Amino acid sequence: MRAPLALGEPAPPFSLPAADGAVRTLGSFEEPLLLVVFTSTVCPVAVAYEGRLAHLARAHAGRLAIAAIDPRLGDEEPAARRAAVLAKELPFPYLWDDTQAVARAYGAACTPDPFLFDAGRRLVYAGRIDDAWKDETKVARRDLAAAIEAALAGRPIDLDVRPATGCAIRWRDG
Repeated sequence: MRAPLALGEPAPPFSLPAADGAVRTLGSFEEPLLLVVFTSTVCPVAVAYEGRLAHLARAHAGRLAIAAIDPRLGDEEPAARRAAVLAKELPFPYLWDDTQAVARAYGAACTPDPFLFDAGRRLVYAGRIDDAWKDETKVARRDLAAAIEAALAGRPIDLDVRPATGCAIRWRDG
């Protein structure tokens, strides 16, 4: 497994099937910022952040695209996974990385694990979403939101970056 992407590195390309039946590639996203977030339908931390990610997508529509990528081992039938995701009506595509090749290319470690890229698709932020996954009312630091605001304003992202936390990705090869 590779180390996580370093700041300034380009986004690794991908071509993955989405819950809506379409195939999305890195080039499918034209917005100035792209958030690639490795997530899961069964990780309680990732599920807790879905609403916050949806809020970011809506608040920055046209300026921020989100690609949610699920690298977990498929314990359920594909149709059940697809139906569960579509029922949530998320405002961003939810992609399946069943081979885990994309998660490995990005160096993802857990779900959720966000990677924010600028218009040139260079990494500008990788770290936690905020400081209180269990209870959004207790959030004191919205790290990802601050990084998005800085990137949209053309300012450097000047944060004491904390690593993403969540459910460890269970890799196919153990």
